[in-house]
Amino acid sequence: MNKNFRLQLTLIMIAFSIFISLVVALINQEKIRNKLFQEHELKLSMIEDNILSSLHSIDKAYMLFDKDMAEMMEDYSEELISLYKKNPDFEQWDFKRLNEKYKMDVYILNNQNVVTFSSVHDDIGLDFGACCVNFSKLLDQRRNEGKFSHDGMDISLNSGEIKKFSYIPTPDKKYIIELGVSLEDGEIFKHFNFLEVEKELEERFSMVESIKVYNSGGFILGSSKKEEEDLRNSLDKWETFRKALKTGKVKETEQEIDGKKITYHYVPYKAEEQRGYSTSRVVEIAYNKDELNKALNQSRKEFLIQFSVIFIAAIVISWIIARRVARPMYLAFHDLLTGLNNRAAFEELVKEHLDKKKDNLALMMIDLDNFKMVNDSLGHTEGDHILKAAAHEILISAGKDNHAARLGGDEFVVIFPDIGEEELKKSASMLIKRMQRLFRDISEKNQIDVSISVGIAMASGEDDVDSLYNKADRALYESKKKGKNQFNIYQMSS
Repeated sequence: MNKNFRLQLTLIMIAFSIFISLVVALINQEKIRNKLFQEHELKLSMIEDNILSSLHSIDKAYMLFDKDMAEMMEDYSEELISLYKKNPDFEQWDFKRLNEKYKMDVYILNNQNVVTFSSVHDDIGLDFGACCVNFSKLLDQRRNEGKFSHDGMDISLNSGEIKKFSYIPTPDKKYIIELGVSLEDGEIFKHFNFLEVEKELEERFSMVESIKVYNSGGFILGSSKKEEEDLRNSLDKWETFRKALKTGKVKETEQEIDGKKITYHYVPYKAEEQRGYSTSRVVEIAYNKDELNKALNQSRKEFLIQFSVIFIAAIVISWIIARRVARPMYLAFHDLLTGLNNRAAFEELVKEHLDKKKDNLALMMIDLDNFKMVNDSLGHTEGDHILKAAAHEILISAGKDNHAARLGGDEFVVIFPDIGEEELKKSASMLIKRMQRLFRDISEKNQIDVSISVGIAMASGEDDVDSLYNKADRALYESKKKGKNQFNIYQMSS
């Protein structure tokens, strides 16, 4: 019984240790996971801040320093309006010469916002009504206003070259004369080149697949029109881009490309000074989670190793502690000789069952008759052997649902939490018969008449531990008084 108790205690301590260790390890693992995700978000935020800061710087620089360029474009536009008044037939204009004269590209947009004439041959036929509906509406508005206007940094759709554009409608409002000047060779662009910042961030952070800056029409600043097809041909990316632009909030979508998951992170951006659609943009940061997933996998491996070490340590420590404390704990509630519950355990059990207020609680008290003669004649060693054998018989007779205890000496008790009187009588009779068989050899060989006397008390609602014990003791006394080797049930009159 002591070994079983030690095993049970060891298993309980191991289970408790592992549970506590697992909870602590899981909390720690969750903290590590959160930290890894925070670091990932911090990197993404850093990338975002860098590119937005670069755009902000270049827009602010143009806002402060392109006044002279805007005035020059306005002067040239007025000259072209004068030329139109003299000769409205664009077929006769020498656009190549005009380009050389002004060092600017010249475009003529008809009332459908289609480029019909230009110094840039590739741009002839460009239809803003088809490619860029919102921008086309803006052109209509500017045509109706009838005055000069200019935008900030924008792109040439076919070449992807970053330029500044100006617009002035002809007096008859049939056409818009557009001028475009490249910004990429200027000192401002060289000093605040956001395209270089894009490349630097792509090289610096392994998580970054690409960084692109789109204008409001969905065209990338610094790349040709052919490269825009990727955005427009992907419904998810295009819708996410439009939502970011419309709501002014960051939006994301995820796609799997060649077996690799890529997240597209769209960040809306507006310059401090709004000039047309050119200063409303969306930054696309395409990034992977390879580094994050690698760190998470490593964290999981470390967790498993850590938990394995904790598991082994918990078993070893629990085993050591159980060996040291199991016996004292066992002896606190068990009889050393027989392994039955002791008096302390008996009192706790009776109190526990009395508190449940059940009507069928019974206490059977058992005393070995003439046991002192066994000790005196056969010695204490043989006496201990008989006590252990008697305890074994009592335990079997009690059954697994009831509790047997040794109160000391040759006195035993059995607690029946729920039993009827008839069943109780059968149990007492069976116990007496088993004991008779046990003691037969002793009686025949040593001429010592060993038997048992049994006293039984049924608990009432007013009973406590002492009163129930006293009832059973008085019933036991009646059994002895009547000749021993029998049982007696306590009655109020007894």
